[in-house]
Amino acid sequence: MEFRDYYQDLGVTPDADEAAVKRAYRKLARQHHPDVNPDDKAAESRFKVVNEAYEVLRDSERRRKYDELRAQYQQWQKQGANGSFGWDRWQTGSGRRGSPGSPFRTAEGADRFEDLFEEDSPFSDFFRSIFGWQDTAQASRSSKRSRHGRDVEARVEITLVEAFAGAARSLQVDGRRIQARIPAGVRTGSRVRLQGQGETGRGTGQSGHLYLVVEVMPDPRFDVEGDDLLTDVPVDFYVATLGGEVRVPTLEGAVKLKIPAGTQSGRTFRLRGQGMPRAPRSKERGDLIARIEIVLPDGMSESEIRGLRELREKHRAE
Repeated sequence: MEFRDYYQDLGVTPDADEAAVKRAYRKLARQHHPDVNPDDKAAESRFKVVNEAYEVLRDSERRRKYDELRAQYQQWQKQGANGSFGWDRWQTGSGRRGSPGSPFRTAEGADRFEDLFEEDSPFSDFFRSIFGWQDTAQASRSSKRSRHGRDVEARVEITLVEAFAGAARSLQVDGRRIQARIPAGVRTGSRVRLQGQGETGRGTGQSGHLYLVVEVMPDPRFDVEGDDLLTDVPVDFYVATLGGEVRVPTLEGAVKLKIPAGTQSGRTFRLRGQGMPRAPRSKERGDLIARIEIVLPDGMSESEIRGLRELREKHRAE
């Protein structure tokens, strides 16, 4: 059996405290994680080594036993490594777990370490012999045990109208076609959870969840300011001067807005309850702010232009 130097595997000294061990583990685990290095056998092998070392050094009881074994092993080497090392007194027995139910987690803390690999065991003979783990037959059966499916994220683009009224999307997840419903009132960055629609669980394990990360696309008619919508409303010169009505677009169709005489360009009118839902599935809504943009008439006659000049001169005289 080959001795494993776990301190060397993690790149820490034997006097490293718990915090230093954890920092070293996290750095190396993220670097060599199978999700970051798909189909990279060297990274997968290094990831197993790092996790195994951490499982020993993070546990005070395992670390104490390992330190005693390491000291005797090094002493045996200094004496010339004559004969065979006395492994028998250190072995726990491969058919018995050294720490039942212990959480063997990845760097992200999401899955049991052994669940990442579809093989007999992700642990070395040294670990299984000294600290107790499952034998090959048990590990083979264990690989078929129940496991909760992983959560899945999917980015979804929707229009502003869909964000206002709700939307549906057909998505391909874990080999399945899913009809996803997005509630009204979502914003860019909203996360919509679809329970049990993520990765299928193994055995009797429950499926994970599907999280839709929403991005609301810009709308040429409206700017979004929190729960409110802002839109520019073109008003012709005559209506702005004499007063009248204009049609204002909303997300549910156009509505009429009364324009008082003498309205200046840039003036705003607030249409209550014509904005976005204040929260997903909420019946309360923000407002629509209509900003007036005066449009001069085309093709004015000479008499009309002359009349405007006379009106201007009259106002200047006053």
